[in-house]
Amino acid sequence: MSRIGKKPVQIPSGVTVSVDGPSRTITTTGSKGTLTMVHRPEVDVAVADDNKQVLFTIDPDTVDDSQVRAYWGLTRSLVNNMVEGVSKGYLIRLEVIGVGWGAKVQGQNVVLNVGFADPVNVQVPQGIDVKVEGSVITIEGIDKQVVGEFAASIRSKRKPEPYNGKGIKYQNEVIQRKQGKAFGA
Repeated sequence: MSRIGKKPVQIPSGVTVSVDGPSRTITTTGSKGTLTMVHRPEVDVAVADDNKQVLFTIDPDTVDDSQVRAYWGLTRSLVNNMVEGVSKGYLIRLEVIGVGWGAKVQGQNVVLNVGFADPVNVQVPQGIDVKVEGSVITIEGIDKQVVGEFAASIRSKRKPEPYNGKGIKYQNEVIQRKQGKAFGA
């Protein structure tokens, strides 16, 4: 049995969740915005009568199917991320480390100067706010997946290297440093 799928998602005040049965569409609306998702047909999603929680169930005959149990837990996690996104939002900070390296926002692009001959342009997806303060890039949005993918795409332009520590890293990421070549006497 899915341990995650059994747990209901609590709906905080100021957030509304609606489920359209025939189209399997879940819509969450909060102070930050609105998110919509179409869930799997194997999972039944319902909002409790008191509008305080979202419940997830599967057909009792399919409990032994591991794929259905996986969809059960996945659906619950995705709805939980949607509820958290429209109420609090998601934030990721990246640090650009290197002498003369930096980033700036120009319109809908983030321009990275990270040691290449030409600057690297990364287009900002819809619904994402990007700010650059010094060497810190702050990425904010309501969709956890879009925020995480955009942060990963920026980091992939120049991953941190273990010898000098130069590169783009998550703010709380720890880079294992390596010792360089030792010259013998």
